[in-house]
Amino acid sequence: MQTSGKNSGLYQQLSQSNHDHFSPGNSGAYWRLPVAGQPRKSIRTIGLALGGLLFLLSACASQPALPRAGEFTVPPPPDYRLTQHWAALPFTDDFADRTPGDSLRDAQSTARADVFFVHPTIYTATRRDNRYWNASLSDQDLNRKVDGSTILNQASVFNGAAKVYAPRYRQAHLGVFYREGSGVKQQALDTAYADVLAAFDHYLRYYNQGRPIIIAGHSQGTLHAIRLLADRFVGRPLRDQLVAAYLVGMPVRRAEFPDIPVCTSPEQTGCFVSWRTYREDFEPPPGTDDPEVAVVNPLTWTTAAGLAPASLNEGSVLYNYNAGPIPNLVGAEIRGAALFTNRPRFFGDVLFTTRNYHVADYNLFWLNVRNNARTRVQGFLGE
Repeated sequence: MQTSGKNSGLYQQLSQSNHDHFSPGNSGAYWRLPVAGQPRKSIRTIGLALGGLLFLLSACASQPALPRAGEFTVPPPPDYRLTQHWAALPFTDDFADRTPGDSLRDAQSTARADVFFVHPTIYTATRRDNRYWNASLSDQDLNRKVDGSTILNQASVFNGAAKVYAPRYRQAHLGVFYREGSGVKQQALDTAYADVLAAFDHYLRYYNQGRPIIIAGHSQGTLHAIRLLADRFVGRPLRDQLVAAYLVGMPVRRAEFPDIPVCTSPEQTGCFVSWRTYREDFEPPPGTDDPEVAVVNPLTWTTAAGLAPASLNEGSVLYNYNAGPIPNLVGAEIRGAALFTNRPRFFGDVLFTTRNYHVADYNLFWLNVRNNARTRVQGFLGE
């Protein structure tokens, strides 16, 4: 199984550094949302949805406990012939089929493109509660957390433009990002990526049938997506099927891929977008604001540094997914190696103090991402 992508410049740097390029102690690289139930037809008040942002973003406030040290064992590998080893497939009923509110619809049945989505770190169990550095796919509680958080809030954003494929994989525990230079860390990430690569190869062989492909990820998922692009797209015929890559929540250098440039317009295809979101008054530590890191503003889909006002924000989807998109909640501005946004205003925001909006990288710009994916697919297909 080829894994040369692990030697790509940015992957090598990231796998040997803290998970969050700016704030390692508060990376927010994981979700702690309660598992969402089936969407309800009624729409709750915007105030309730906004209030839930307190819990959504405060999840990134503390460094997790590390898993048990000792001999490195891994749980059994997935079998991607089995539907239960996928968090989302276009022909199963799953959380990637959901849409917030009543105004949007799941278009997977007629979609002419695919998205391969790699979810972020959800595996955060304490030392007492887990045995492995990598998650077991038989951990049904963890699977439910994956489904009700990242698949619902992130993968579903693409169901208006593409058929959604999202593998379960033996994700590395959040704790590995706090063990600098550790062999455990590299092995855990390699184990996770081997699953992602196997899932993608299975998808190509049995599901893709030559359709255009979007690659998307968040946080740890983006780390694996970087390797996947290097291993399966760069310099290969599959590059011609790439609509775009959404590499969100991790820094990606502008020149990371020799033949996949940074997207600089909303319609461009065969390119990648990337951003990491912080509050406007966040100050990056000295030496971390790398000018070579690509940042695309999801309100303009350009790399321009000017402020994009909140009036360009078509809709944020917050803690109460079923309340629907909330327009004009935040603006966004590129400064250096990150994206900065105003503090969302809602009842109770006096308690809302985090400056790291990592966990809401997709949610704050949800409808803009959804519509942009459709625009790029239409452009790719010449529609």
